[in-house]
Amino acid sequence: MSTNAITNQNAQVYQENGHSYFDGGLLQYIGWSILGGLVTICTLGICYPWAITMILGWKTRHTVINGRRLTFNGSAVGLFGNWIKWWFLCLITLGIYSFWIFIAMEKWKVKHTSFDE
Repeated sequence: MSTNAITNQNAQVYQENGHSYFDGGLLQYIGWSILGGLVTICTLGICYPWAITMILGWKTRHTVINGRRLTFNGSAVGLFGNWIKWWFLCLITLGIYSFWIFIAMEKWKVKHTSFDE
């Protein structure tokens, strides 16, 4: 029996019992992180929102909560618009708004995360 078959059987058992788990692998995470970093560096940071949405999509696709898989439907274009607004607010408030960027980003992530049907 192959490793994939065993993993799929384990995932099916967890899903039937309503367990929560993460089934992503370390090499996948390293690959996505390197790709996101390279894209960000090559575009001088302009495509950083794309890198974020790419990695968030990978994380949510591999997350199961109470037997239900998550999905992420955020887009890089949507995040880019928010990103510009957030940095503009930081600029005009002399950096004070930067304390709220983390919260704004978390709200955006949650808004675009749901259970897969």
